[in-house]
Amino acid sequence: MTINWKGVMPAVTTKFTNNDQLDLEMFAVNIKAQVNAGVHGIILGGTLGEASTLTNEEKRTLVREAVKIVDGKVPVIINVAEQTTVAAKQAVQHAKEDGASGLMMLPPMRYKADSRETVTYFKAVANSTDLPIMVYNNPVDYGIEVTLDMFEELLNDCPNIQAVKESTRDISNITRIKNRFGDRLAILSGVDTLALESILMGADGWVAGLVCAFPAETVAIYALVKAGKTKEAIEIYRWFLPLLELDINTKLVQNIKLAEVATGIGTENVREPRLPLIGAERENVLEIIRKGVSTRPILPNYKQYLS
Repeated sequence: MTINWKGVMPAVTTKFTNNDQLDLEMFAVNIKAQVNAGVHGIILGGTLGEASTLTNEEKRTLVREAVKIVDGKVPVIINVAEQTTVAAKQAVQHAKEDGASGLMMLPPMRYKADSRETVTYFKAVANSTDLPIMVYNNPVDYGIEVTLDMFEELLNDCPNIQAVKESTRDISNITRIKNRFGDRLAILSGVDTLALESILMGADGWVAGLVCAFPAETVAIYALVKAGKTKEAIEIYRWFLPLLELDINTKLVQNIKLAEVATGIGTENVREPRLPLIGAERENVLEIIRKGVSTRPILPNYKQYLS
């Protein structure tokens, strides 16, 4: 099983009904919008997908439904964020059974594992499956950094570890990775506000957040940059930046779900302990979204550059 780790891969939100059940109808609306815009994969169960609030069965349902919706057009990837190695192995087994094409993996949750423990964890889980894996490296939010030396050991021992979601917030880390590993490790930017810069520095793709509400604009930026149409990409990116900054916030889920409502491909229902935004906070976010929607750019034929 292989994945071409490149392009735009949305970290999709999980849709809920008014009575806190999975909203599979709106989930399908959004996934179809992503695929129609030209995304290169679908990532389920990340931070934006409210994974910590989902039951194991709900995660499995999302994978099965997404696999049916995309119908082989793009890979479906499920995030693995577990507290124990045993639980992570079980999640990986379920992913394979449910038809997932690959995995995105965080280091152990809650316990701040040291380098040896983190590498041992990744090796144990990776060696329990043949599914391709993208390591999610986000020391800012999760407190554990996967260093280049750690990646060296993982790449030597686990051929199915093939990519990194680069979220260190250090743009120069892309060059360090390229200098050390060349094409052995694909790089996907995991920070919306650094995505264009990351692609210009050699990143292979973008695990995106605001793509959930604005799929075409997100894919257009990636496609134009890769086609050498940097000026055109920057024009769209400058329009997009105030919206992208909604992702760099502790309320990113609520923010992005409000944006999905504005573009007609989502609802703002979140699962407690999250609550919908209220008051001045809500109005500030809505104003950013309203301005973005009202000035939405006319896109060039970016799909001609997709491969």
